[in-house]
Amino acid sequence: MPRPEFDPRLHSLAERERAKAAELTAAGHRMTASGVKQRRQRYRRDGLVGLADGRTAKQLPPFGQIAPAVVDAMRQAIAETTDASSRTVRFTIWRTKQILAAGEDGDGIEMPHERTLYRLFDKLAAGTHATGSATTRRSLHARPAGPFGEVPAIAPGELMQIDSSPLDVLVRLDDGIAEKVELTALVDIASRSITAAVLRPTTKAADASALVARSITPDMMGPGWSESLRMSRSALPHRRLLELDERLEHAAARPVIVPETVVCDHGKLFISNNFRASCRFLGITLQPTHKASPFEKGVIEKTLGSVATLFAQFVAGYTGRSVDRRGRHLEDGPLWSLPELQELLDEWIVAVWQNRPHDSLRDPDAPKRAFSPNEKYAMLLESSGYVPAPLSGEDYVELLPERWQAINAYGIKINHRTYDSPELNPLRRQRSGIAEKNGLWEIHHDPYDVSRIWVRDRRGERDRWITAFWRHLHRVGVPFGEMAWDHARQQVPGRNETQIADAAAALLQRAHDGPLDEKGPAAKRSQKDRRIAARTRATAPGREIPDPPADREPADEDTDTAPAKVIPLGLFDPLANPWRRP
Repeated sequence: MPRPEFDPRLHSLAERERAKAAELTAAGHRMTASGVKQRRQRYRRDGLVGLADGRTAKQLPPFGQIAPAVVDAMRQAIAETTDASSRTVRFTIWRTKQILAAGEDGDGIEMPHERTLYRLFDKLAAGTHATGSATTRRSLHARPAGPFGEVPAIAPGELMQIDSSPLDVLVRLDDGIAEKVELTALVDIASRSITAAVLRPTTKAADASALVARSITPDMMGPGWSESLRMSRSALPHRRLLELDERLEHAAARPVIVPETVVCDHGKLFISNNFRASCRFLGITLQPTHKASPFEKGVIEKTLGSVATLFAQFVAGYTGRSVDRRGRHLEDGPLWSLPELQELLDEWIVAVWQNRPHDSLRDPDAPKRAFSPNEKYAMLLESSGYVPAPLSGEDYVELLPERWQAINAYGIKINHRTYDSPELNPLRRQRSGIAEKNGLWEIHHDPYDVSRIWVRDRRGERDRWITAFWRHLHRVGVPFGEMAWDHARQQVPGRNETQIADAAAALLQRAHDGPLDEKGPAAKRSQKDRRIAARTRATAPGREIPDPPADREPADEDTDTAPAKVIPLGLFDPLANPWRRP
């Protein structure tokens, strides 16, 4: 039964509320009848939750009293900084005012205080790097809104990634030139193995094609390598693999992986026709990522960063990843040559990377157990198997850059150079029969060696390659590439092929002779000449150049024979008619 002061039969609702307020006040809780009424109404509407303090759950506007138009204008100003150069907060506020002034209701919107605009910018620009690094800002803008994921790879070669990046190491090229080089690497996703890595002064499409070919070719032991780096002494099943592939007898401890799918970005050398044709020839599916999406090939990006952390910083001539981290007078210190640094990198991949536990290669049943790339490859080999894919000499010609040209009576002209061979006689001024290329002939060339080209002959049942040599190859004693030829042609504009060949030969001769004496009559050659010569010699092929075919011009007579009869020139007659034929 209710107490008498709260009995609804004796007192009204207002009297009972006053009685409850007086009771609470007497107990030390100051309360009024209106306060009791408000709590009673909230209890009837929301239950027990209605008696809680509503101030803690009160929803405030996210941007206070700022007009929504101002918020939208600042959002637009921040969005415009995605592809623009980095600027300060003051510029973004100024741009916000410009956007508001250009709007329809710009005059009727009250602009907040500048301090309020600064606080609004802090809220809207959080995590966008609007005033920070431009590259980071673009990368964050390209990041998808959904959760991150990855394509699973359960077999070696099922999914591989390729990329090129400058190596933060100075190398000593010929003639004392110190320059940075580019590192192009191919990594397997399933085993995290670096199957191939190439250093070049400037990476070209032919280097990317050779990188894929090197991935399916065993890596032989280098001179001076430790015997512990042999495949026979590693975690790889060498004895079982040797029964399938005899090339692994003296191979180093690096997996031989045949790519099935290669993921690349939109770099010029990866989307070139040559690299695409090489992948088609080897049966590889090429999968370019979306533009400005480096996270779609994050494994190779992280791998190249790991090479800089684990290898490059321990090499003499390390420059750091940016200018503010670079030391002083690195060019004057001891530097490795490009072939020596390439050999060191190959040895480091076999000795360190392939045997280093990788954080992404953990055992699902024992997460604390991390495998090395060689151990993971040996495990996956049990389920995927191994099929050798040897490459012949013709296969390497297939991987070189291609072009389509006509075979004229004088031969084939490429970049002002004439190539010819007696085997081209049946093909001169003939059509290849390929309608898609307007009857032109398929020609492959090496950008690092202009001494020869290869022409595909499709006349028989089986295609064959015809080697055509440069007509002026006898003028140059060492091989050189397109870079030296283009530089020599720029120095002698408008000259013929013979003069350009002589200029290129002189350029390489100056590179061999070294700098001239300052006291001599001739001045030192330019820095550009030295750089071109050094880069050319660094990428020169390591094979002997065969003798060129017999020149069409008459050969010089033997020195032992009698000298020819000298016919003197006639005297100049100024009174004679120059237009009259004799």
